[in-house]
Amino acid sequence: MEFIRNMKRYGSRQIRESLKQKGIRIGRRKVSEIMRKEGLRAIQPPGFIPRTTDSKHGKRICNNHLLNQPKPDRPNAVWVSDITYMPLKGGKWAYLCTWMDLFSRQIVGWKIDDNMQENLVREPLEKALLKRKVKSGLIIHSDRGGQYLSRKMNQLVSTFKVQQSMSRAEDPYDNAFAESLWSRLKAELAIPKGGYSDLEALRSVLFEYIEGYYNTKRLHSSLNYRNPAAFEAEYYRKTG
Repeated sequence: MEFIRNMKRYGSRQIRESLKQKGIRIGRRKVSEIMRKEGLRAIQPPGFIPRTTDSKHGKRICNNHLLNQPKPDRPNAVWVSDITYMPLKGGKWAYLCTWMDLFSRQIVGWKIDDNMQENLVREPLEKALLKRKVKSGLIIHSDRGGQYLSRKMNQLVSTFKVQQSMSRAEDPYDNAFAESLWSRLKAELAIPKGGYSDLEALRSVLFEYIEGYYNTKRLHSSLNYRNPAAFEAEYYRKTG
C-alpha cells in the first residue's frame, strides 16, 4: 500500500499521483475516503518557525542576490543552505548542514557532525561542486552564520567562481526554502523520543532518508509530483 510504503509521509494528493504514475487511476476524493475509513493520516510537519542566526561575528556579509528573482529554470543555478540541530541520547546534539538545489529541491550535499565548525558547511559544498561538475554561474545562498564566511570557504568560492549570497539581517524568511526543509525532514523521520543513540546511527538514518528516499522517491507538489532526481533527469532530456 502506498501509504505504508512511503512510511506514512504521503497525503491523499501524493498517493493519488503515485498511483497514477503506476497506471492506477483513482480520484483524490476516493483516496481521501479510503484513508478516513482506515484511519490513515499523513505525518504533518509543525508550522514553519524561522531559526535565528547569530551573525555578530564581525566578518564581511554578502549581499542577497536572490531578492525579487524568479525561480531558477535550470539545475545548478541556485543552491541554498542551512544548519539545524538533531537530538542524541544523553542530552547531546548533532548538527546537520544541507545544500539544496532550488530548481529541483534535490539535496546535493549534506554533512552531520557533533560540532558546527566551518567544515560542516564547506565540505559538503565542495563535494557537491566536484560531483556535479559546476564550473561557474552558480549562486550559493545561506543565512549570515560565520561558518559560511571562513577563510577556507572564501577560497572555495573563489576557486569554483561561484557567487555567494546571504539573507538580510533579521529576516530569516529570505532563506525560507532551506529552513522549511527542516520541519518536513524532522516530521518525516519521526525522531525517537530522547533522540538517536549516537552520531553514527543518526548518520545512517539520514543517508537512508536523503539518498534513498527524499532525492529519489519522494514526490513534490512543487515539481509536478516528481521526485528531485526525476525532475532533473526530465530537464536534461528536454534540453539535450
